[in-house]
Amino acid sequence: MATFLYKLGRLAFRRRRYVALLWVALLVGAGVAASTAPAPPEDSFSMPGTESQKAFDLLEKRFPDASADGASARVVIRAPKGEKITSAESKAEVGKMVAAIGKGSQVAGVDDPYKAKTVSKDGTTAYTSVTYKVAAPELTDKSREALTKATDETRDAGMTVETGGDAVMAEQEMGGSAELIGIAISAVVLILTFGSLVAAGMPLLTAIIGVGIGISSIAALGSVLDLSGTTSTLAMMIGLAVGIDYALFIVSRYRAEIAEGRTPEDAAGRATGTAGSAVVFAGLTVVVALSGLAVVNIPILTKMGLAAAGTVVVAVLIALTMIPALLGFAGRKVLRRKDRKKSLSELQDSNAKAKLGTRWARFVLRRPLAVLLVAVVGLGAVAVPAASLELGLPDEGTSAPDSTQRKAYDMLSESFGAGFNGPLMVTVSKDSGVADAAKTVREKLAKVDGVVAVTPPTPNKADNTAILNVVPKTGPSDHKTEELVKSIRSSADEIGPDTGSEVLVTGQTAMTIDFSQTLDDALLPYLGLVVGLAFLLLMLVFRSILVPLKAALGFLLSVAAALGAVVAVFQWGWLADLVGVDQPGPIMSMMPIFMIGVVFGLAMDYEVFLVTRMREAYVHGARPGESVVTGFTHGGRVVAAAAVIMISVFSGFIMENDDMIKMMGFGLAVAVLFDAFVVRMAIVPAVLALLGKSAWWLPRWLDKALPNVDVEGEKLHKALGDTATPEAETDRELQPLGR
Repeated sequence: MATFLYKLGRLAFRRRRYVALLWVALLVGAGVAASTAPAPPEDSFSMPGTESQKAFDLLEKRFPDASADGASARVVIRAPKGEKITSAESKAEVGKMVAAIGKGSQVAGVDDPYKAKTVSKDGTTAYTSVTYKVAAPELTDKSREALTKATDETRDAGMTVETGGDAVMAEQEMGGSAELIGIAISAVVLILTFGSLVAAGMPLLTAIIGVGIGISSIAALGSVLDLSGTTSTLAMMIGLAVGIDYALFIVSRYRAEIAEGRTPEDAAGRATGTAGSAVVFAGLTVVVALSGLAVVNIPILTKMGLAAAGTVVVAVLIALTMIPALLGFAGRKVLRRKDRKKSLSELQDSNAKAKLGTRWARFVLRRPLAVLLVAVVGLGAVAVPAASLELGLPDEGTSAPDSTQRKAYDMLSESFGAGFNGPLMVTVSKDSGVADAAKTVREKLAKVDGVVAVTPPTPNKADNTAILNVVPKTGPSDHKTEELVKSIRSSADEIGPDTGSEVLVTGQTAMTIDFSQTLDDALLPYLGLVVGLAFLLLMLVFRSILVPLKAALGFLLSVAAALGAVVAVFQWGWLADLVGVDQPGPIMSMMPIFMIGVVFGLAMDYEVFLVTRMREAYVHGARPGESVVTGFTHGGRVVAAAAVIMISVFSGFIMENDDMIKMMGFGLAVAVLFDAFVVRMAIVPAVLALLGKSAWWLPRWLDKALPNVDVEGEKLHKALGDTATPEAETDRELQPLGR
């Protein structure tokens, strides 16, 4: 592979104008296609194979006029202090509000709280449910404003009115600037790392072009492949981070080759052949991790994973072709200004002060056991909160205390009970005569422990399906509610055959529970698939069993620590104000599986980039200890810079108003921090120092069975007639270690 990429790099260097024009043309073409493509579909959430999804699909078929997927709003009204909501004056005001809301062109129906008997026992509070013909994203500003105007007029009459539901527009404090923040910080880090505006600009330019092509392609194919606008969020986050990192490593290797006295064209070829090989395999691990989200069998996660994986592929291709082309334009300008006129001997000055990475590696080699213990114990301590992890999906009970959604939630809980915020929907289906069967089902369900009330059944016109609403005692995110859903489903398995009907439980609360269960069931298979495939890839790269094993175990440690940090901030509320967490609550169900997928791919990036250079030095004659120092000498600073860039990109998303994006940004940022600076920078060299030559052991039969992909460029060096590499001739003072 190294030989092929060497030729590709030199070709791109020579044909730089054509290569640059090709990528610009692709960007323009993707942009034009995106601008002329039909609007992408709205977000659709489905969980094939779950009971709640089966019931939801049944409702769409049997109750077509009910707009099962339509938006909804819940308006809670409380009479002035000392008055009753049942007074004539209050009834008149509520009636005016209901009539005003019902005039909307997109409104499917509004309940009269007095007819629907949604008035609290103390007579102070009532609520009305509003249903719409279209999903929340399709609601017009006019419809939202009509709801707001009607509630404001009732509020002006002296009543307390708060609204909740997906039809209520959440206030957006910030949006769209996360990428700009990440790019700005990345630019500063790149300038400090390279000391050259030209070298710093290349990774930024190629990353922006890559993300532009990826996001535009997603938008262009949105209507064809059913990709919503949300699908591109993860693609932008990952594409921007890896795009900068991959280009960074190739540019850094090019500078090292120039310092060794290579011509610019040869240096570009060698950089693409060696660092480019690492980029290919690092990209493959990320693609495997993201594509593996398909095993969860939740379409929206599958689409997000595949879209992000496609953007990573674009980032790899740009790094392998456009970076060598840009190096052709830049030549020696990628060096610091003071280094451009230096002679080869001055660039290779052996008396120069050892780099920080070199000094750190030597320190770890002298005290490997102490460094290993401190790192493992430290990450273990941070991971402790993960033992208290509570999974769920955010509801209005976790909204900001001063938001109307949270106030409506609290008013319902106070006046009616927590369960009114998350009623369960039960469907009863039968070939005919479902009304009688539904009455029996209602009587049975009313006796289930934990049920407050069951509404009378509402049959459809064909009399083959009926709906009942079950109100639990506890709130939608309470563990007891989850137990109640299981209890009702268990009872339904007995009630159904007795009445000759099929009884299914759905509704927002039940779907949330099923969603969490689906993710829990998929976690171990997903982890096994991703880690297994990546282990094989790393075994091909490093020709070792222990190095990939160490990489996988280190990753698990960093993910556990990152989850611990997420729990401490978002669930326990530590530093909540600093991060912008309005209300601590359960961690989103998809967070662990997202973190495992994304962080594993990114963690393997650093493993490949850092340890490949060690493997390269070892193959070319360096002793095990020397190879560790060589890896840090040439890759330590660059890996650190890459990690800081990725952390800055992810941290920018913490400032977004969307809870899911905020949590993902924070989780990924701290995971990269732990993995890059603790696992890869401390645990990896400590373990390699303790293992010595054993780290690179591979059984002969397995060595023969595995194809030699030549990531370290051994065949390339032979083909180019290279002799001993500089790495094999330096740092000989480490020989007394005996490794």
